[in-house]
Amino acid sequence: MDETAIRELLDRVLAPWVKTLSLTSVAVDDQSATMRLPFSGELRHSGGVICGQVFMAAADTVMIVAISAALGGFKPMTTVSLNISFMRAVRKGDVLITARVLRMGRNLVFGEVELFDEDGKMAVHATTTYALLD
Repeated sequence: MDETAIRELLDRVLAPWVKTLSLTSVAVDDQSATMRLPFSGELRHSGGVICGQVFMAAADTVMIVAISAALGGFKPMTTVSLNISFMRAVRKGDVLITARVLRMGRNLVFGEVELFDEDGKMAVHATTTYALLD
């Protein structure tokens, strides 16, 4: 998937508030997608760190792009599980998110997502399961 296809996909399927995260494509192949979450002070909660909800939405979104690339285009799907571990606080800087398809079944897709802070340290790790609806 090229940048235009990714942008069209995100514009079509994301909720308006998820679009405000302004995720941008870095690299996509047939098994993974890497996107950048640009830093914004509005993403932080009162404790001064980026909210976990932001990371969950970003992980889910990048995994949808990875699955769509593996399928050769978007197919209706739904998140069955998103298990996430917050390993370090992120207070500033862009976050790099890489989602990988681990196993593509007929009905279920299993994946892994890693989020790295501006220093290249893993801040968040997630495992995912999606159900393909068609």
